Amino acid sequence: MAKENKAMTKPLAQNRKARHDYEIIDTYEAGMVLKGTEIKSIRRGKMNIQDGFISIYGGQAWLKNVHISPYDHGNLFNHDPLRERKLLLHKKQINDLQQAIKERGMTLVPLKVYLVRGRAKILIGLARGKNLYDKRHALKEKQANRDIERALKNYR
Repeated sequence: MAKENKAMTKPLAQNRKARHDYEIIDTYEAGMVLKGTEIKSIRRGKMNIQDGFISIYGGQAWLKNVHISPYDHGNLFNHDPLRERKLLLHKKQINDLQQAIKERGMTLVPLKVYLVRGRAKILIGLARGKNLYDKRHALKEKQANRDIERALKNYR
């Protein structure tokens, strides 16, 4: 389980759809191998992780289908926006994640991107897909809690 870091600031990119579509079992914090001007674009918030996913092959974790927009002032040194990016995890973490994906039919999804001491980190979640009725139940629960909070506020 990733520790909540005191240095963690406001997320630069967030995947809200993932918490709706998946039941998050466990989370891990990973670093990203970036090229050239990618960090400048990330700091500006020009990153989309909605459709992203993580795959493991060759003993390494790779972040796929994540769009980092080219830097405005980067001319010839800009990067490919949809390239695969290597994630920095410990070997034991990678092996555990690979076992969970193979045996239990789970997936790895990016949850949010933030900066820790100037370095871009990504919070990835080991997730199991929700069924439609699970999603409906979660929405009903959320609405009921909202109604209770509203009633308590009016009562006070």
